[in-house]
Amino acid sequence: MNSIIKEIEQETLRKDKLDFNVGDSVKVHNLIREGEKERVQIYEGVVLKRQGGGNRETFTVRKNSNGVGVEKTFPLHSPMVVKVEVVRKGKARRAKLNYLRTRVGKAAKVKEDLNNTIEN
Repeated sequence: MNSIIKEIEQETLRKDKLDFNVGDSVKVHNLIREGEKERVQIYEGVVLKRQGGGNRETFTVRKNSNGVGVEKTFPLHSPMVVKVEVVRKGKARRAKLNYLRTRVGKAAKVKEDLNNTIEN
């Protein structure tokens, strides 16, 4: 039974590898459907967590919008997530950065990982 579920999940997995980790600043290009129109909306923030496995894997991105913290959870293998662009690599020593929710201003920033730079 377990092998049957794995086979079905393999078909729905994303073909291109999204290479980002917790603490990275990312731009998520999300496909929005409004009636018959489609557009791509960009959501930029810090990755707080990645959780789950297989085709159920999700990641949460947090940003500050007009002084209010906003978090959005995206399914990793969803066709609505067009692409995830890494803006800045973050240096995190935790799997989930929930402590950032209580911090304000510069204290809410994640240190930059200078060893892993982004090739543009």
